[in-house]
Amino acid sequence: MGEASRTSEARRDAVFGRWVVFSPARSRRPTDLKSHNPTTNPSPAPGAEAAPKPSCPFCAGRESECAPQIFRVPPEDTLPWRIRVIENLYPALRRDVEPPEGGGGEAEEVPGELALSGFGFHDVVIETPRHDVRLWDLEAEGVRDVLLAYAARVRQLGEHPAVKYVQVFKNHGASAGASMAHSHSQMLGTPFVPPSVKSRFNCMKEVYDKSGNCSLCESSKDILISETPNFSAIVPFAASYPFEIWIIPRQHLSYFHEIDQDKALDLGSLLKIMLQKLSKQLNDPPFNFMIHSAPFGLSSSCLPYAHWFVQIVPQLSVIGGFELGSGCYINPVFPEDAAKILRELDCST
Repeated sequence: MGEASRTSEARRDAVFGRWVVFSPARSRRPTDLKSHNPTTNPSPAPGAEAAPKPSCPFCAGRESECAPQIFRVPPEDTLPWRIRVIENLYPALRRDVEPPEGGGGEAEEVPGELALSGFGFHDVVIETPRHDVRLWDLEAEGVRDVLLAYAARVRQLGEHPAVKYVQVFKNHGASAGASMAHSHSQMLGTPFVPPSVKSRFNCMKEVYDKSGNCSLCESSKDILISETPNFSAIVPFAASYPFEIWIIPRQHLSYFHEIDQDKALDLGSLLKIMLQKLSKQLNDPPFNFMIHSAPFGLSSSCLPYAHWFVQIVPQLSVIGGFELGSGCYINPVFPEDAAKILRELDCST
């Protein structure tokens, strides 16, 4: 169906269970949709002197200004570091307080209002020692190493008996929640399974119980952007946001932190290309990406519908009262159109 002939349509997502209203009349052509708040400064005019490169506590040589280091890559102190995993200087949850009794898991089932101790882990992954390098500027092997650092830290956090879930995420750009311009990502280990994770599993279980299929194991070729031997990059059928991308393991896998070197390189290559495409097509937009994995200790009966994936959300519009009040979203770009634009976009130059 062409762009001109499209009318509004409501679609229900089979992973989060959200309804999305696609309303192309609310936007110009999909190819005209650009970020008005790009995250990079414009290049200097020809002949003009370039501004000095900034420095910050995440830059090489200023490690003493950061919160304590957890580990680094490579681990040898005699070699320059490429990646550092550190504690967050301003953590949302604190590792130095007493965990809630029972780890918080039992308390989740108690109805009504409830307060738990603010126990948890909040870490930062500094993806590069250089202030002027973004994640997608790294070689595929560099992105692979960042992914492997995520996985290593998630495995460490999973050994703590009170940690039930780890959310890995990246905020790029101030309006997407990044307080530091230096390329970094974060993770929070919580003593409870967050409600969005629970609702995701409930929705995927409902689909599996009715169809016998995992929600993420099959996707329409109309919404495919690119694929590798191990991963598919798609615009989801009911994308909540314009130009939203999911990167999904083609093999049914439940836990991100079990990723190996080869699959991490494959994912690193595809993630790099997808971020390059979004930057080129949308004028370097602020974005968030999240790794949606399974909670620790998941029952084996849940594994057939537990499938991890990466969600990338460019920040191109403001969430309004309808979305906040209803839990439904309005997207001005049909997934098939967004996928076609991104599929055909050449980032080789």
